[in-house]
Amino acid sequence: MKKIGHTGTLDPMATGVLPVLLGNATRISDYLTDYQKCYIAGVKLGITTDTEDITGTVFSEKPVNVTEDALQKVIPSFLGDIMQLTPMYSARKVNGQKLVDLARKGITVEREKKPVCIKELTVSHFSQADGTFTMKVLCSKGTYVRTLCHDIGEALGCGACMTSLQRIRTGQYEIAEAHTLSEIEEVKKAGLIEELVYPTDSVFTAYDKVDVTEDGKKFLLNGNPLRPEQLCGPCKTVKIRVYLDGSFAALYEFKNGLYRPDKMFLT
Repeated sequence: MKKIGHTGTLDPMATGVLPVLLGNATRISDYLTDYQKCYIAGVKLGITTDTEDITGTVFSEKPVNVTEDALQKVIPSFLGDIMQLTPMYSARKVNGQKLVDLARKGITVEREKKPVCIKELTVSHFSQADGTFTMKVLCSKGTYVRTLCHDIGEALGCGACMTSLQRIRTGQYEIAEAHTLSEIEEVKKAGLIEELVYPTDSVFTAYDKVDVTEDGKKFLLNGNPLRPEQLCGPCKTVKIRVYLDGSFAALYEFKNGLYRPDKMFLT
């Protein structure tokens, strides 16, 4: 492939869904990175680390006297729009340098808190004896789940760190549809790799699917706006998937009486 790319990073200890874009599909990277993500995380109370997960250097250890009721009471304060302090062990850049590169040199710098949104947050498998629990998190892009674990521990007064992380959904793509690298290699050896590849337009199933008329073809091929009458059938969504002779050609968006090109996929 001349072009290939992924749609976001996973923490080193994480597993789960990571959509990979091939060829022209790399043009939709900005759409997929904006999608909500869903995680299952393991949390250990009483321990804080420099990486905010169990793999880091321990900063503090405290006794844990937290009940499940106390935990459930702090959870609502982390729902909705919240502010997160970007961890030093992250790929974000400050003054052109990755924070993780500075952290590995023992350097800590000032960071601004960033707005994120926690859509859903539920707790299960709480063990008071071990000070552990599992949480399911549905969140916006840019959310650091290990920072959420850390902040919950701070709110409980004992500290906490993340012990495991699995991304179970990115947008409409579920963990049940995902494949490991070894599985993909086996499918490739069998000559069936294309069976694992989704068409580009599968990302946009929420938008109406319409064909262009004969009169509209030359406008579409030149990336020009389309009049409603140059489309086959009514369009109920502001954005639409436009097809040329049965092949996905472009995303268009309705503005000021015309459908205007949002993203072209013609080759």
